Amino acid sequence: MRLQPSFDERLLRESVARLAGEFGAEYFMEKTRAREPVTELWKKLGDNGYLGAFLPTEYGGGGQGIWSLAIVSEELAAAGCPMFPLIYSAAIVSNVLARHGSQEQKDTWLPKLAAGEAKIAFAITEPDAGSNSHNLSTVARRTGDKYVINGRKTFISGVDSADAILVVARTGTDEKTGKGLLSLFLVDPDAPGLEHTYVPTAVNAPEGQWMLFFDGVEVDADQLIGTQDKGLRIVFEGLNPERILGATLSTGLARYALNKAVSYVKDRQVWGVPIATHQAVAHPLAKAKIELDLAGLMMRKAAALYDAGSPEAGEAANMAKYAAGEAGIHCVDAAIQVHGGNGVALEYGLTDVWWLARFTKIGPVSAEMVLNYVSEHTLGLPKSY
Repeated sequence: MRLQPSFDERLLRESVARLAGEFGAEYFMEKTRAREPVTELWKKLGDNGYLGAFLPTEYGGGGQGIWSLAIVSEELAAAGCPMFPLIYSAAIVSNVLARHGSQEQKDTWLPKLAAGEAKIAFAITEPDAGSNSHNLSTVARRTGDKYVINGRKTFISGVDSADAILVVARTGTDEKTGKGLLSLFLVDPDAPGLEHTYVPTAVNAPEGQWMLFFDGVEVDADQLIGTQDKGLRIVFEGLNPERILGATLSTGLARYALNKAVSYVKDRQVWGVPIATHQAVAHPLAKAKIELDLAGLMMRKAAALYDAGSPEAGEAANMAKYAAGEAGIHCVDAAIQVHGGNGVALEYGLTDVWWLARFTKIGPVSAEMVLNYVSEHTLGLPKSY
């Protein structure tokens, strides 16, 4: 694991930061308030090869590791443009298709995903099955050369701007354990029998959250990803990239807030001196910076282990997600606090990112489930659920 960034890494960071700066937080929030996708930014990322950094070169990707995509995500968030689709479309779905898709599925989707010409949403969470994927109640039944899907999903990001939805559904039950056997399907967002309802949240992001209702939705058998009943293993393969990219949202937002705070406390004067000279102001920011850099180190470790194919990647990815979530909240909160009353003034842009920073402690995996993982797999404690 390199502690000093390579020339290519520095160049990638600088390039993405420069591109993101052409749009910035004001553009991002305008799109968010209008509930419109950031199409121009997404397309430019694709044109410059950033969205396909994690994909094989034969499909227009960069053939790089997960760390390259993590850099793209973090730099965008640090510029005030945190991008959920980089988690679900560029990291989870693209990875699933590249590893388990049929040749036709790869040829159809991977070049478009790499070029920013398509997005694919990811639908696994249900009202009664959040982290307990074995308990999914959305069912897909084989009828001839089709599958028929019935059920519902909740908190699914970006459905309204997706070109397809990767749906996880139950296709059977393990006779020994009683747990669901899962399969993955590519579903047309406009398929007959599929309805979606917007879920209002406090999180500021162009990609809204949606409830999905499947009522006899037919899917051709060739839209199955991988093998029937073997989908849980495929889903788990996407969890480490999800954790790492989720962590980058937190660290990017932390940098965004911390940069604003440092600039403010240097300029803001009370009793004839900048407020940065007071330890009560400086120390919380210094503590937040330490937490941020520690989280960044764990993110780098997780990415290096994942790219090396190490079985320890899961532990590191979960720890990185936890550490980054904590650092993100503390950095944004410290930034708001040192701004005083201006911290809640909309013009300073800190309240725009507060709920997203707070949300990263809940999803895409909750802090409690990370602690469960570490308790069981790292410390060897009895399973608690």
